[in-house]
Amino acid sequence: MKFGKVTNPQQIDFTLPKDHPETEVVFQKYKNDSTPSIYVGCAKWNRQDLKGFYPRGTKDELEYYSTQFNAIELNATFYRMFPAEQFEKWRDKTPEDFKFFPKITQEISHWKRLQATEALVDLYLYNASHLKEKLGTIFLQMHGNFAPKDFDRVVQFIEFWPKEVALSVEFRHTDWFNDEKIANELYHLLQENNIANTLVDTAGRRDIMHMRMTNNEAFIRYVGANHESDYTRLDDWVDRLESWIDQGLQNIHFFIHQNLEVESPLLSAYFTRKLNERLGTKLIIPKTITTPPKPQTLF
Repeated sequence: MKFGKVTNPQQIDFTLPKDHPETEVVFQKYKNDSTPSIYVGCAKWNRQDLKGFYPRGTKDELEYYSTQFNAIELNATFYRMFPAEQFEKWRDKTPEDFKFFPKITQEISHWKRLQATEALVDLYLYNASHLKEKLGTIFLQMHGNFAPKDFDRVVQFIEFWPKEVALSVEFRHTDWFNDEKIANELYHLLQENNIANTLVDTAGRRDIMHMRMTNNEAFIRYVGANHESDYTRLDDWVDRLESWIDQGLQNIHFFIHQNLEVESPLLSAYFTRKLNERLGTKLIIPKTITTPPKPQTLF
């Protein structure tokens, strides 16, 4: 993942910003005694990116991956419209408790830029629905140059989106967050429609760490810098998530990327182990990682 990539991660202040004041207000609406639902995964499962993760002789990468993680951020669906049959095949290869979190195709988000996309959205949702109970939150990622001047398209898209299908949205243009009036309008729109506000933690774009949750879901895309700080950053996230759970958060979807994806399973295993230790959860830890990895740097 190249978004927010830097060549000098040692110079970045990775301190997590304070929560937006309204985040706790949102969480309090959902607070109860139920056990939080937590899904952790990588962005891809192919062997080319996750070198060294698969045991020798592995015949089906997805089948193996799904025994080591309980979720996948399905980026493949961004690049083309997969047919229903493909979603069925993915569903049938994975365990009962596994979930897919597919990205909306770029034809909708980047090419048409949310304009006149109703038919495409219907087709995408029809195909993705064949994941059945394994369909997690779908997420929409807008291009970095998609600015608030097209806010009306966002409103139209969200109002058209079926309320029974979980959605998270990611905006990258800085004006969505740095203009307080626009930010508040966006947060209100998402909150009123029960849509998650995607949070991206990446080195070169600390300006988009809005820390403003809009429903009972923390959809977090974490981008490591292949630097020793990746591990301490994950420690900080364990602290923050524990705090959010105490406030009422019930759904955590945490996906780990790397500038060089080869280390994504290492970070995921480290993070999962820390969550289990802190929260008492019993999330799957990849079998290839038997002890917490020693932080290393490529710089």
